[in-house]
Amino acid sequence: MAAAHRKPLQSRQVGSLLFLLCISVGSAATIRYSVAEEMESGSFVANVAKDLGLEGGKLAARGARLVAEGNKLHFRLHRKTGDLFVKEKLDRESLCGKTDPCVLHFEIVLVEPLQSFRVEVRVFDINDNAPIFLNKEPLLKIPESTPLGSRFPLQSAQDLDVGLNGLQNYTLSPNAYFHLHTRFRSHGPKYAELVLDKPLDREEQPEVNLTITAVDGGSPPKSGIAHIRVEVLDVNDHVPQFSRLVYRAQVPENSANGSLVATVSATDLDEGSNKEITYSLAQNPEAILQTFQIDSHTGEVRLRGPLDFEAVETYDIDIQATDGGGLSAHSKVLVEVVDVNDNPPEVTVSSVSSPLPEDSPLQTVVALFSIRDRDVRVGGKITCFLREDLPFAVKPTFRNSYSLVTDRGLDREEVSGYNITVVAMDTGPPSLFTETVIEVLISDINDNPPIFQEDSYILTVRENNSPAIFIGKVHAEDLDLGENAQVTYTLLPPQSGDLSVFAYISINSDNGKLYALRTMDYEAIQNFQFVVKATDGGFLSLSSQVTVRVVVLDDNDNRPMILYPLQNGTLPCNDLVPRSADAGYLVTKVVAVDGDSGQNSWLSYHLLKATDPGLFSVQQQNGEIRTLRQISERDPMIQKLIILVQDHGQPALSTTASLSILLVDGFSEPYLQFRDPSKNPTRVNPSTKYLVISLAVLSFLFLLSVTVIFVIHIYQKVKYREKFTVEEHFYDDCNFPNNLVQGGANGSLSQPCPYEMCSATGSSNSEFRFLKRFMPNFPFPHGAGEAKPEAGSNLPPDSDRNRSRGSEDHGRVPDNCM
Repeated sequence: MAAAHRKPLQSRQVGSLLFLLCISVGSAATIRYSVAEEMESGSFVANVAKDLGLEGGKLAARGARLVAEGNKLHFRLHRKTGDLFVKEKLDRESLCGKTDPCVLHFEIVLVEPLQSFRVEVRVFDINDNAPIFLNKEPLLKIPESTPLGSRFPLQSAQDLDVGLNGLQNYTLSPNAYFHLHTRFRSHGPKYAELVLDKPLDREEQPEVNLTITAVDGGSPPKSGIAHIRVEVLDVNDHVPQFSRLVYRAQVPENSANGSLVATVSATDLDEGSNKEITYSLAQNPEAILQTFQIDSHTGEVRLRGPLDFEAVETYDIDIQATDGGGLSAHSKVLVEVVDVNDNPPEVTVSSVSSPLPEDSPLQTVVALFSIRDRDVRVGGKITCFLREDLPFAVKPTFRNSYSLVTDRGLDREEVSGYNITVVAMDTGPPSLFTETVIEVLISDINDNPPIFQEDSYILTVRENNSPAIFIGKVHAEDLDLGENAQVTYTLLPPQSGDLSVFAYISINSDNGKLYALRTMDYEAIQNFQFVVKATDGGFLSLSSQVTVRVVVLDDNDNRPMILYPLQNGTLPCNDLVPRSADAGYLVTKVVAVDGDSGQNSWLSYHLLKATDPGLFSVQQQNGEIRTLRQISERDPMIQKLIILVQDHGQPALSTTASLSILLVDGFSEPYLQFRDPSKNPTRVNPSTKYLVISLAVLSFLFLLSVTVIFVIHIYQKVKYREKFTVEEHFYDDCNFPNNLVQGGANGSLSQPCPYEMCSATGSSNSEFRFLKRFMPNFPFPHGAGEAKPEAGSNLPPDSDRNRSRGSEDHGRVPDNCM
């Protein structure tokens, strides 16, 4: 009958609880609701937006969400309407057990701006659990001599419901021997006792069967039954007697298993086996049997399982003492669990703002979190702080709730993210703490310009290069991220407005690679410089500049040029040597220059061919021709020499010079008109006078040309310096110009090559010492172990010392050679 009416009555009960749903706001930040258990998923609870004083659409606009205080969220929020619904069916017994009232906690967090509200939902109990007996068929052994009025405690029924829905009463099936008496525990459910009304007679009835029914107070009520079998024992007229009716003990919750709780003691006046007492934990709930145990001989009650003050604060243990004849007595042990500080504070992070812009102002809210300590009676005050010195601070908002805010300026380039360790500590004893790590990433803003790896760049390119050849690159790094770190390279126009150098260089805007657009000629230009600008891709772009200097390296592309003796196909120059000259006599000097520089311009002189190879020698370094021995009468009057002049380039280039040497007895003799006796020994050339005049005019024109070239060279040198000291930039252009090399129509260089002529002093006869080319002075990189020649010199370094010794040289150049 009760089962038939259970569902209608239960539905009416749920409906009445929903009808009486109440909302109470205990404080400005806490909202309270009530709901009945076993409500179906999707059941309406309340309108949160209305209770918060917000319009329904405001919750969605502000990013409202629910944050559970525990591990699971039992409700869901419709952000458009603000309605709060049950997410899944609620079972009060699994959520709170015997705790009443059963309250669920969560928070409503609004993101923009960041704000949170604490919500408490009380879950009311409905009568969905019937009382049950763990032992469905308990056995009682009662002696036949038991006096009337004796009481026998029975096992308590277990009902998971609370309040009126919990266990309310017991009923006993009709019988002639017992009636039922219900008693209350100080802590725990009601229990029943059998009271003997009529003496037992084992011979008349050895066993009595009873049925006990446990009834709760629900509507409709639910019940559970157990079948009691009473076995009547033979006469044993003394029952055990405990020393106390109630034993009390206090046990700390952190006590180890096996710890002594209490010791019970009972005595029996009988003799023999009827006096032997055995102790047991009879008629106790399963939770007590799993937590405590008793020594059947000594009566020591010890711990069997762990204690937790936060779960159960007191235990009411039934102790049974049974003698050898089957008589038993009962006593109680009331155990009070003493709370200790064994739970560290619990930190619950409800919201984190990450990533955080590096230009965020001070006191910007980064995260919201709350702290809870389960040790409510110990532990003292909870303190919250950060483990490390970071640009953040903990700021309390309301009770047990905190916010993490910025305390100092942030710099993503210095620290791109933080693992913030929040420490929550109680005061103990002992003091316990919890560390929670909140990860906050820092987002980038464009606050760093590109930085070049070098203060300035020096690049080299060898002359006669191929057009569009790669000569080097510049590189700038930006400490920012993403588009803020994307660098673009450009060439800045020179301040002077002279854009001629733009035809030489281009740059790749993406990677900073530089290319030579045309063939370089060292003899025309030795170096130039320009400015590269690096710009990042930020919204407000930042930039930096660097100067790039390009040095043209020389190639051995110029053969040595003979300045003396003249090799122009005119009347050959004859040098006179007296036959009285000793060995080592300076006859003349071959003067040559090389348009290249460095090692490519170092010249060496070699005697390639001679009429008498053993008569003359050529100094390899300075080209001086000297006698090897004293001249004899048998030596031919005319000595023809071919001198090889070679530079030190790779590969080496060379040229030859031819000259004639006349061996005479004295310089007063008219040898200027000497003719070759092998051709016509009796004929003298009548045009000697005109040849002398022509040579004089040519010498004058030569000196005049050298002077003019020197002046032009000085002028061009000043002009080039002004042109290439200005910072110049070039643009990356794949359309290279057709004319990449400046030169004359005949392929010669467009720039003149001036030379300086020097003569020896300290002698009545002038002679050409050397002729050097005017070269521009600029730094030139040399390889390891390579000697650095002086600027403008085309001879090895030790040749300079030979030039300075002009006063020690002897010999002369015939006047007709000038």
